[in-house]
Amino acid sequence: MLMSINKFMKGSVAGWMKASGEHADIVMSTRIRLARNLRGHLFPIASNPEDANQVDEVVKEVLLNSGEKGYEYMRMSDVPLLDRQILVEKHLISPQLTDSKRNGAVILSEDETVSLMINEEDHIRIQCIYPGFQLENAYEHADSVDNELEDKLPYAFDEEFGYLTSCPSNTGTGMRASVMMHLPALTITKQIDRIIPAVTRLGMVVRGSYGEGSEALGNIYQISNQTTLGKTEKEILADLKNVALRLIAHERRSREVLLAKSKIALENKLFRSLGIIKYARLLPSGEAARCLSDVRLGIDLEIIQDIDMSILNELMIFMQPGFLQQYARTELTAEERDIFRADLFRERLSVNQVSEREDSGE
Repeated sequence: MLMSINKFMKGSVAGWMKASGEHADIVMSTRIRLARNLRGHLFPIASNPEDANQVDEVVKEVLLNSGEKGYEYMRMSDVPLLDRQILVEKHLISPQLTDSKRNGAVILSEDETVSLMINEEDHIRIQCIYPGFQLENAYEHADSVDNELEDKLPYAFDEEFGYLTSCPSNTGTGMRASVMMHLPALTITKQIDRIIPAVTRLGMVVRGSYGEGSEALGNIYQISNQTTLGKTEKEILADLKNVALRLIAHERRSREVLLAKSKIALENKLFRSLGIIKYARLLPSGEAARCLSDVRLGIDLEIIQDIDMSILNELMIFMQPGFLQQYARTELTAEERDIFRADLFRERLSVNQVSEREDSGE
């Protein structure tokens, strides 16, 4: 049975934000994205509405009639603009797909692990997101969805160049593998400034949490492969895994150094941030992201004991403009968003404190 679109709008925390999986204290999520196009159809950048609709129909028919249950189909032109923004904030679609002129659509799995975008930059963008550091599991899931489609649809494929895509940089495997990492210690110690160029030289791209052109708010960075042509999927995954493990090791060492050499200053910084999100009356998005990063680090280092990590994951989404306006049920100015954001943070954290006291029997 298909679910209502409201499920994806109201559920704040997606499956990939459950703070689980290997190295979950540093690697927040793992994503695999496969770009595919259909032979005999113009690519989306040159397509017309009739051709785009044909692609939409055949992809929808195959996936919704597959053995997997619980998929929901949404045509972007039928989704209100605010709801489209929320889907972006939850990392379920790309900002490019929000343009209703693209004749775009998305098919989502019930647990939000799988997102299949139709008529984005390519005809099909298969995305699988897993919590923590799970490159192999995420790839296997994406590959199974890909195989389901390829069995029934004629992909644009060349024996020499591999899968053909709108952007030449995606040609080959058509795969972008990425890990979203929380690297506060490397940022605090300013090591991140020299690490990013080094990671780039290893063939990786470092971006903010919302991909190309986005800022690394809250010390959250997205590391992904740069090359898709000339390497197999296994080689790409191995290269990214190697780089990610190095970053994890550097971050852990930096955290140890901060604790050993600047413990009081670090504790002061982390508890100040906790105070801000608990009691502030105005909370701009940049400050909210910075404070959430500090509190997350405090929990990871067992300096802060009374906050559930799942609450922070919720607040990462609550703080975004789309969700704020959904909860307010009205459009908000920038200052109104800052006020409403602070109200939401105080309310959510006070609920957490009540739960903590009930659990302890107080």
